[in-house]
Amino acid sequence: MKRRTKVHMKAIHVNVPIRTLEDFDAELGFKESRSKIIASLMGERVYGGGTYVRDASSRRLMAALTAREDTDETLRSLLLQILAKTP
Repeated sequence: MKRRTKVHMKAIHVNVPIRTLEDFDAELGFKESRSKIIASLMGERVYGGGTYVRDASSRRLMAALTAREDTDETLRSLLLQILAKTP
């Protein structure tokens, strides 16, 4: 019996540099699906489900570092001083 899903899929064709594809495939686990991961990444980009470090502002990155438990106290103090100065 064929499984039915409410989410309809569409096959697409994209051009990717060979080296990028090879590196991507090397990162996949044995039971991971390339299609599922790419679809997930596309969803994060479109619907904002994830945040990329490269897209974050410096202020947001500094605030995130101050909130981490493994941040050195000297670094935390410096970051808090910088955050207090900038709007």
